[in-house]
Amino acid sequence: MRILQPAEWSKPRGFSHGVEFDAPGRWIVLAGQTGGDEKGDYAPDMAAQVGTALKRIVKLLGEAGAGPEHIVRLTWYLTSRSEYEAAGPGIGAAWKETLGRNFPPSTLLYIDGLVDVRAKVEIEVTAFVPKA
Repeated sequence: MRILQPAEWSKPRGFSHGVEFDAPGRWIVLAGQTGGDEKGDYAPDMAAQVGTALKRIVKLLGEAGAGPEHIVRLTWYLTSRSEYEAAGPGIGAAWKETLGRNFPPSTLLYIDGLVDVRAKVEIEVTAFVPKA
């Protein structure tokens, strides 16, 4: 995988503008994961929900023999800009704990709401695992 970063552009923080692949491999596409735990309960704050969603993503990738390093695209659906901005440090800590130093291309969208009214975030993932 090669990160696409034009020399004259400033380097983004927390994501990449794009990636390129030139190898055979397997694609993994995950449905949007919310911050609900195994019992369907939701923490009241955005950072905790992001942490739970990221843990769910890592668990699903593991089912496919992949890990966070294979993520090539994230699409975030968030219900509140102000909550997201206020939760920055907690989200950063959750990211570091689950995804480490992987910063794939990401898109963040603010929306009116999600199917479960308790959900504050939903994250879709595309991953690519090169053949060994």
